[in-house]
Amino acid sequence: MSQRLPPLDAHHPRSMADQVYDLLYERIINLMLPPGTKLSEAEVAAQLGVSRQPVRDAFYRLSQLGLIHIRPQRATTVAPISKDAIVQAYFIRSALEEATMRVAAEKLEPVHITALQDILNRQEDALRANDKTGFHALDDQFHHDICTYAGLGFGWALIKDNKGHMDRARYLSLSFEAPRALAEHHDILNALRAGDGDGAAAAVKTHLSHIGDIIDWIQANQPEVF
Repeated sequence: MSQRLPPLDAHHPRSMADQVYDLLYERIINLMLPPGTKLSEAEVAAQLGVSRQPVRDAFYRLSQLGLIHIRPQRATTVAPISKDAIVQAYFIRSALEEATMRVAAEKLEPVHITALQDILNRQEDALRANDKTGFHALDDQFHHDICTYAGLGFGWALIKDNKGHMDRARYLSLSFEAPRALAEHHDILNALRAGDGDGAAAAVKTHLSHIGDIIDWIQANQPEVF
């Protein structure tokens, strides 16, 4: 594994296993650990300054999401991006988020709209700075917070458990997709601001529907990730 990992904070409120998981998950999603990368429990533990048990726990969780392959007596590797998993994630995410938008349009308060607008303002800053990691994190926060404000945080938990492969594909597309994604976030927020649940649902459906084009682009430009 050529990508070095930073030591973890022993005083962080999250457990060591959670911190290991969060760090590896983020680096798999943003392809700092690309498909095919070999992962060693001992090496990861040494770089992070933790015992092997939290690393083992994190590896197991990542394997359950299909993001790494653990094979006894063979190297543990980062999994290729799965087109089937992307299609599954799109189905789950579009169904849940369209329903969420209709609820959110009725429940969101002005303070929520202001907070969501702040996220989009920071996304604009990230876009100008070509900060893909920051842009992607704010993208997640925007969708997560809408679910939370609507009282449907459990829906985002279901989405998050299924969208890892979809996120890797979307991250690869940010070099050309980010401006459109941001514009569509504004469309979603404008509909929510107007209390238009159907409009917000239609806007998020459009927002998520580009994944087929993204798959085609990756297949043509970086087929090795599949």
